Amino acid sequence: MFAKKEKAAQQEFWVAAQPLQKSAKSTFYANLDETLESFGFGAKVREICAPAYKQSGVGRPGIDPVVYLKMMMVGFFEDLPSERAIASRCADSMSIRRFLNYELDENTPEHSSFTVIRQRLGLEIYQQIFTLTLQALQEHGLLRGKNLGIDSSVIEANASLRALVNRNTQEAYWDYVKRLAAEDGIDPQDAAALRKFDRNRPGKGSNQQWENPHDPDAKISRTKHGATDMIYKPEAVVDLRYWSGGSGGSASRRSRRSSRNGHAHP
Repeated sequence: MFAKKEKAAQQEFWVAAQPLQKSAKSTFYANLDETLESFGFGAKVREICAPAYKQSGVGRPGIDPVVYLKMMMVGFFEDLPSERAIASRCADSMSIRRFLNYELDENTPEHSSFTVIRQRLGLEIYQQIFTLTLQALQEHGLLRGKNLGIDSSVIEANASLRALVNRNTQEAYWDYVKRLAAEDGIDPQDAAALRKFDRNRPGKGSNQQWENPHDPDAKISRTKHGATDMIYKPEAVVDLRYWSGGSGGSASRRSRRSSRNGHAHP
């Protein structure tokens, strides 16, 4: 006979941090962090974002907005397809943890927190942060602005098409379709007839008519694989003076390749 080995319960134990394995220093992220600190990015961003956070001192402290913005940079430079992928990559990489100032025993922000932060900050604060970044580039002589390239990315949102509501009536999608079908003399309980009615209905996938109430920033559009889903479509502007040939998209791809090779570019 033999005894079945059961999974042991995890016991607490203390280990000094000094002998733990350290990650190889990432030249790119180290240079990026140094560049950000050279124009006081962290302090200025926190000052800009402070009005969006309650100062009551009650409840759990919010995630540092600088950490959030750095994670968005990681997503851009490493060409990550979704917020879930960004959160996973940041949690998994020791060099990125160092860039974010997170220790090994700390949990990095989850992807679900990105939506909360994005809604909290709002368009005006984002505009101030973008202006801050452009001013820093201008001061360092890295911005000319005569020839610009625009790189538009597609990021899958953590939002469901099933949760769509009509902007005017706040009806759920199929409740709205059933009402229209009934008004048109179609039995709303006939699933086949209902889908046929909905197939070519005007405004079916219009962002002017529909929104996800849990994530109003997500839009109905095509993913990279051609399917219809909820996505974000951020755009980045590249000064083409620093890139030979190609468009903004090719410039961004070169930038992402450079990041993986350990070289920092503006």
